[in-house]
Amino acid sequence: MGSLQTINDVPVLVYEAEGEALAGEREALDCIGDASYQGARWVVIPAARFDETFFRLSTRVAGEIIQKFVQYRMGIVVLGDISSHTAASPALRDFVRECNRGRQTWFLADLGELRERLAGSAA
Repeated sequence: MGSLQTINDVPVLVYEAEGEALAGEREALDCIGDASYQGARWVVIPAARFDETFFRLSTRVAGEIIQKFVQYRMGIVVLGDISSHTAASPALRDFVRECNRGRQTWFLADLGELRERLAGSAA
C-alpha cells in the first residue's frame, strides 16, 4: 500500500521501498487499482520493488507492466538508482531514455526530480 501525496497539484501514490516485489501484470494491476481508488494520477515505485526480471528486457516483464499502466492511463515512475542495470544493458539504457522523453513512464533518481517534471508538464 502506498501513501497519497500531492506534488505540484498532482495526486501521486508513493510506495515504500519495502514490500511485495512487482514481478508482472497482477502486481501492476494491484498498484493501478490502489492508485485509482485513492484518486492518484501517478504511481511512484522504488526500483528495489521490481523483480530483477523487470530490468532484463528480453523477459518482457517491463513491457507487460508498463503496458498495463498505459492501458489504464496511469503514470508510472520507477524511482531510484538503476545505473547498475543500465550499465549492463545498452537496450535498457535506450528504453529508459525513450521512456523519459514521454509523458507517462519515467525512470527518475528521486522525488525532487519528479517535482521538477510535474512542475514542467501538464500532468
